Amino acid sequence: MNKLQVSMDCYDLSFDGKGVVSYNKKIGFVDNLLPGERAIVEITYEKKDTFFGKVVSLEKSSDKRVVPLCPSFEKCGGCALMHLSYQGQLEYKRKKVHDALTRIGGLKDINVNMTVGMDDPYKYRNKVQVPLKMLKGKIVSGFYKEKSHDIVPVENCYIEDERAEKILKDIRLLIKKFKLKPYDEDKRTGIFRHVLIRPSHYFEEIMVTLVTTVDAFPGRNDFIKELKKLHPEITTITQNINSRDTNVILGEKERILKGPGFIKDSLNGILFKISPKSFYQVNPVQTEKLYNLAIEAASISKDDLLLDAYCGIGTISLIASKKAKFVHGVEIEPSAVQDAIKNAKNNNIENAYFYEGDAGEFIVNQQRNNINYDVVIMDPPRKGSTETFLNCLIKTSPKKIVYVSCDPATLARDLKYLKDYYEIKSVTPVDMFPQTFHVETVVLLSKK
Repeated sequence: MNKLQVSMDCYDLSFDGKGVVSYNKKIGFVDNLLPGERAIVEITYEKKDTFFGKVVSLEKSSDKRVVPLCPSFEKCGGCALMHLSYQGQLEYKRKKVHDALTRIGGLKDINVNMTVGMDDPYKYRNKVQVPLKMLKGKIVSGFYKEKSHDIVPVENCYIEDERAEKILKDIRLLIKKFKLKPYDEDKRTGIFRHVLIRPSHYFEEIMVTLVTTVDAFPGRNDFIKELKKLHPEITTITQNINSRDTNVILGEKERILKGPGFIKDSLNGILFKISPKSFYQVNPVQTEKLYNLAIEAASISKDDLLLDAYCGIGTISLIASKKAKFVHGVEIEPSAVQDAIKNAKNNNIENAYFYEGDAGEFIVNQQRNNINYDVVIMDPPRKGSTETFLNCLIKTSPKKIVYVSCDPATLARDLKYLKDYYEIKSVTPVDMFPQTFHVETVVLLSKK
């Protein structure tokens, strides 16, 4: 049966970068369509109040449309905005944050600054994490097609570090040479699930992690020797064993096959050790801008006691320690806390202390011990903070809060909770992920 094709005008972009249209009293979402454009759209899927479609042909084009560099753009789910000029992307992300704060947060007349962008918005990712699969008799790596587990083979990704691309190509060839098999999700057979490659930005160091279903695979030692011979720039190789039937990439068991098991990198002059499971922002250039913006917004003085909530491996804490009297970082993930403590020691920083636990419980317990924070910087995961923690903030009443968010919707929800007690002084989006619909935001709140 032929699917319905209709001429439609696009009037907005959705939160995930799809063109927004309307037809027959329904709202539609269409890939590769920009505001101000008109296209023949084929309706591919319908729900009660919405539908999804694809562009058959453009009838009117936006002046912000550009030709995507990547030939896999329309197939791969990685980059949703490569057809939009970079200035257009920055404007979209500012509007996305503004819309979330007004619609979800109820924050009327809120001013959102222009998005902080990159000089070169390509080849920025310092973490390449790809699945492997056998496709038509060939070992491929790439990205999952949107809302599926079908891999789109990608030889050259325009947002990933070029050094990683070359290594990945040779890993695929070595898997074939050693007659090893990539993992088959359906049959639950095969050895190689994922490859994780992390190049350092400031040091000549690269870490490769092979994610396998078994501990010892045939020819492992020779495999590692050949990989190292092909790429002497690799400074450490690790293996992660994940035999579970799960979508989670990394398993619990790890082993070091070559080198120290970590790489070093630097942010704002602070040295960090990064292991396979370490959370470390994937865009080093923009990360420095993001953290500088957050710390500058906080206006920390030498008399201030600072809390870094959801501190991870201590990136913000250690950078901010240069300005504060003391910094306390709290994080619920034990391994991250241990990394943070090591990072403080390696940088000879003696005024930053790290604690494992729930951020809300920690801040209340500190107040019971007569420890009150002047400034709180919070950088929660995508799901945002919790009412418990926000209540604790309100109860303990720090002078300033800097909220670093990776999701405008949960940011808006949390700011709505705080707005009766704190005044929003500034909102600045930062483009950490060019060509995608993701955006980070730094918000400064001051106690009313």
